[in-house]
Amino acid sequence: MRKLWGIVVFTSLLLWGVPAFAGDSLYGTVTAVKSADVVTLDYGDGQYEIRLIGIDAPTTGPLAEEARKLVAGLVLGKSVHIRFEGRGAKDQMLSRLFTNDPALAIKDVGLELVRAGLAQRQQDFDYKYGELSAAENEAREQKRGLWSPR
Repeated sequence: MRKLWGIVVFTSLLLWGVPAFAGDSLYGTVTAVKSADVVTLDYGDGQYEIRLIGIDAPTTGPLAEEARKLVAGLVLGKSVHIRFEGRGAKDQMLSRLFTNDPALAIKDVGLELVRAGLAQRQQDFDYKYGELSAAENEAREQKRGLWSPR
């Protein structure tokens, strides 16, 4: 009886999908870049809307378009992986997004946006080792993007 119950549970998980937990990784292809901080990930069996965690990117104006183009150049139509961190508004997956091409060096897309000055770190948020703060400080010092005199 236990063996049968285990098979039923296992089959149910396969049919309905296993929920994602914080820290889980998922691989796929980015099929759309809606904005600098929202992309669509096709993982083979479906799609997720991914919101880059920890950053705020401009939503209008020339910097918003420049930021969107940077993200599109890094990931659109390419193999990527995400590290799921939680759920946000509109059931978006809050995640870190990484390029997945070892030949070009794997990059954290959110970190690259902040380093370029095309996004800023969300208040009271940083990665474990302070990478977002360091990247934002670098962009400020170099007067890139959001920090450039206009």
